[in-house]
Amino acid sequence: MKASDLFVKILEQKWVDTIYGVPGEENLDFLDSLGRSLIKLILTRNEQTAVFMAATYGRFTGKPGVALATLGPGATNMMTWVAYAQLGGLPLIVITGQKPQNHSKQGAFQIIDVVGMMKPVTKWATSIVSWERIPYILENAFRIAEEEKPGAVHLELPEDIAAEEVRDKYAIVDLGVKKIRRPVADYKAIPELITEMQAAKAPIILIGAWANRKRITTYLTKFIEKYNIPYFTSQMGKWVVFWRQENYLWTAALTSDDYIHDAIAESDLILSVWYDNAEKPTDILGINGKPVININFTKSNFDYVYSPYLDVIGDIGNIFWNLCEEDIDSSSWDFSKIYEINEKNDKKIKENISLEDEFPYMMPRRLAKELREVLADEDILTLDNGLYKVWLARNYPARKPNTILLDNALATMWAGYASAIEAKRLNPEVNVVCVTGDGGLVMNLWDLETIVRLWLDITIVILNNSSYGMIKWKQKGGGFDDYGLDFWDMDYIKLAESFGAKGYKVKKKESFKWLLDQTLSEKGLKIIDLDFDYPKDGKIL
Repeated sequence: MKASDLFVKILEQKWVDTIYGVPGEENLDFLDSLGRSLIKLILTRNEQTAVFMAATYGRFTGKPGVALATLGPGATNMMTWVAYAQLGGLPLIVITGQKPQNHSKQGAFQIIDVVGMMKPVTKWATSIVSWERIPYILENAFRIAEEEKPGAVHLELPEDIAAEEVRDKYAIVDLGVKKIRRPVADYKAIPELITEMQAAKAPIILIGAWANRKRITTYLTKFIEKYNIPYFTSQMGKWVVFWRQENYLWTAALTSDDYIHDAIAESDLILSVWYDNAEKPTDILGINGKPVININFTKSNFDYVYSPYLDVIGDIGNIFWNLCEEDIDSSSWDFSKIYEINEKNDKKIKENISLEDEFPYMMPRRLAKELREVLADEDILTLDNGLYKVWLARNYPARKPNTILLDNALATMWAGYASAIEAKRLNPEVNVVCVTGDGGLVMNLWDLETIVRLWLDITIVILNNSSYGMIKWKQKGGGFDDYGLDFWDMDYIKLAESFGAKGYKVKKKESFKWLLDQTLSEKGLKIIDLDFDYPKDGKIL
């Protein structure tokens, strides 16, 4: 048995079922071992897509997704998307090859310090220098990637180490490290939290992205139901709980002057559930704003925009299980003003859709409305990055957990349809729709072929304004000259057909809803080219 066999055997012990990537010649031993294993390789056309898919696997399952690339350019191609997983709190392990550590005949050809490059954007990065270290390095890699806050780990496997003979016949024995339950909050913490809540007049809940755990979803939803307490979410926190229309105060899409800020102003305490200011802050919360209690696995990242006065640290699911078991005196709570504001905001949001009626192109408010009307509660919407994401994050209600996927941490472009690929692969029974700008899609065309090759039924909606629309919109709003942000239009129907997909062009916005519904009943990849523009009033409300 060679070292790469040992590596893959341990991955199997860790219940890895899929690896995503673009192998190179330095990965050939690893690829050989993988080909004789139970693990499936999903070959992508670009390393970025492999990392996106692996990170999305981590988002859905809570287990690290695994992505593979070779050395040099293969590794550098991964960088932005490793940072995406790291900042987004998504468990991920990336494996890269390297030239032989001993007796290389190619000098410094293609060699850069990949481990050093990866360290700033990962929780841990290391090179494997001997087969003896493989079991221990992999055990630590999975632990570090999964533990709170989850993130990215990088492992470098040089080709001569991968080919080493494993001399110890006991090398693949299970290390015996079992799953350990997270520690619960200190026994004094829950009573103190209850005391603070009972003293409040209008407490509300802020749900952050990293509360996306099944046990948290279950007990946090029960807590909201039991006490009829209002809640709002960060953009990435939309997918955490089961939606309750009567309690939902919308999503914070802007850092100031947003709909939600009037409701925040009427509250006197915010229970912040695994919120992290790596996401764009929702408001000033803490010393210079509303009092905040941080309910989290770890202590709060304290700064100007987020400074809780109390940390309740421990397993969040257990914290809310305890709160559901208690009879909290909520007799002093009065949410009438908050719900009155919410009702007005709901009406205003619906009325603002009519502001787009006079324009021939689809605009973001109407797009959010029509997407919600067509998609079932369990269907999944993935978003790329652009200004439209702000409207969709606020105006599109996610009625079930993990049914809208977006990135508001690194906020990188062309995250959308790579996330859609893995969302559909993991959830074949639901419809998956990706909304992307024309700029974002063209940054990553090649993996349209991956969608077709994997026989996935996905609809991609291209918001076509032949420009980098978000920056152009802000350029105009800032009083700058219109310069440097336009590009030529493309024939997306021919593009789709060249990949073996179906392409559709929508010029009249009135046709979009019908066409979207039609594509959901069709097999394979469908691309809808939708003429699109942003509101002319210069406002995001």
